[in-house]
Amino acid sequence: MADLERRLAALEAAGRPVPRTEEGDLWALEGLKEQLTELGAEAGGVLFTGSVRLPSGEQYAWQHGALTDGLMDADWAESADVLAALGHPVRLRLLREILGGRRTATELAELEGMGTTGQIYHHLRQLTGAGWLHTTGRGRHEVPAGRVVPLLVALSLARN
Repeated sequence: MADLERRLAALEAAGRPVPRTEEGDLWALEGLKEQLTELGAEAGGVLFTGSVRLPSGEQYAWQHGALTDGLMDADWAESADVLAALGHPVRLRLLREILGGRRTATELAELEGMGTTGQIYHHLRQLTGAGWLHTTGRGRHEVPAGRVVPLLVALSLARN
């Protein structure tokens, strides 16, 4: 299993584009199936990918793949805190505003309906502790590059 995971990581690191197929709209899925066949991953896998340009002008390209066996064998409870941090409307708004370019608690406190500065700091700490934010110095916050697309994937799933 470790060998398969290592090979999948190598494919991800290579950044090979997943070509469109003539079969239709499932070109990413077809590319994943080809890679899983090469890996001999009979149980399958999942792939998340995205190319994002934020209102602030920052651009991110990201992909992550995982084998089904590894996901099913994992302790899902270990993900509870990371997912729970997204379970508050103010935290989701903070993330949206930070992705939009407001980076300091002062800028965020100026927004209507965000609560007190103390409440904002509480939510920022929760998001930072769960890995959805990090501090870049001088009180500035940002969503780490490796979390931008996963955040948007989680939001798109919630809206679906």
